[in-house]
Amino acid sequence: MESFTIEGGHLLKGSITPQGAKNEALQVICATLLTDEEVTIQNIPDILDVNNLILLLKQIGVKVNQLNRHDYSFQASDLNLDYLQSDEFVRKCAALRGSVLMIGPLLARYGRAVVAEPGGDKIGRRRLDTHFLGFKYLGAKFDFNEQRNVYEIHSNKLKGCYMLLDEASVTGTANIIMAAVFAKGTTTIYNAACEPYIQQLCHLLNKMGAEISGIGSNLLTIVGVDKLHGAQHRILPDMIEVGSFIGMAAMVGDGIRIKDVSLQNLGIIPEAFRRLGVKMKVEGDDLVIPRQTHYIIDSFIDGSIMTLADAPWPGLTPDLLSVLLVVATQARGSVLFHQKMFESRLFFVDKLIDMGAQIILCDPHRAVVVGHDRRKRLRAGRMTSPDIRAGIALLIAALSANGTSRIDNVAQIDRGYEDIEARLNALGAHIQRISS
Repeated sequence: MESFTIEGGHLLKGSITPQGAKNEALQVICATLLTDEEVTIQNIPDILDVNNLILLLKQIGVKVNQLNRHDYSFQASDLNLDYLQSDEFVRKCAALRGSVLMIGPLLARYGRAVVAEPGGDKIGRRRLDTHFLGFKYLGAKFDFNEQRNVYEIHSNKLKGCYMLLDEASVTGTANIIMAAVFAKGTTTIYNAACEPYIQQLCHLLNKMGAEISGIGSNLLTIVGVDKLHGAQHRILPDMIEVGSFIGMAAMVGDGIRIKDVSLQNLGIIPEAFRRLGVKMKVEGDDLVIPRQTHYIIDSFIDGSIMTLADAPWPGLTPDLLSVLLVVATQARGSVLFHQKMFESRLFFVDKLIDMGAQIILCDPHRAVVVGHDRRKRLRAGRMTSPDIRAGIALLIAALSANGTSRIDNVAQIDRGYEDIEARLNALGAHIQRISS
């Protein structure tokens, strides 16, 4: 197991460029399973979750050609269908959350898939009901194999239909879209997720020959086609990494430029930081965050306490609440954070409380932060990263703390952030990776 030691108190200064979007990469890489022709994808992040998914595709027979560090071509022309049904494949899928996105393409193209409960972050219950219900609407059948503890999904031919999703699940919507591209007739998905990742997936599929309309809305229409062909696609900058860098710049920055952020695809993220008092400038497609000697939490028009809550796009992504919460610890004022989607995601705040933060954890979904207004620095501590986003939030806290901190289980951070210590050290951080 690897850990970070972080010497806090060093200001960061300079420019940094966000990696390609992790969540988009997982979706579009799985979409390459829908054709036997070559699909080229650019700006793929070199991170653990994505690399593990690419390795899994290689193991099932996808021809993968790495053009450079971040660009790949994929050709799924000769898959090992027997291996796709094996216990070994199921075990590997269970260890990788992103593997769930293979179900839709495999069901659409080959008429069958095997599903085990996938791994990933330990942030509470992440149900797959939306995926399964969508496949069922399209005509798929499910059999539970008690001996293998897996669901076997099969269909001779999926049929288009109207469906109203029970929740605007991003991965659920992506999976259903990929299953529906070959369904006979027209599929209408209402209450679809409409994040930029979903939009990008739809744009790629259309370039491959799919017929998807309503992109960017929560009402998608998909006219089934018989075949998809090759295409080329470029992944957006990772909005979660952009938000993480805004948080770092607010806490420990001495002037940081975040380059090429694709501002139109950040949604409400910059505004959420502005509500905490963080000042930033837009210069072209860059965000410039000057040094924040003080930042004052806003209040609502009626004077009531500011509340930041996650919501489906175009609302605030739940992946950034951890970072926003850490930033609030050094603001002037108080703010209530309401994490609605995952019941365990706020439990990392006990580490921040140990570091001296003034936080009241009201319940598994809500926490009140009373900011220090920089009058009192956080104390260094030893902590463990429970998931990707809490891990980066704890890293930001450690960068601002008085003394040297240690974060264990940094493989969780590596799952979502490429070369994070090297990139931050280039800005002036003092982070060292050690093996324990």
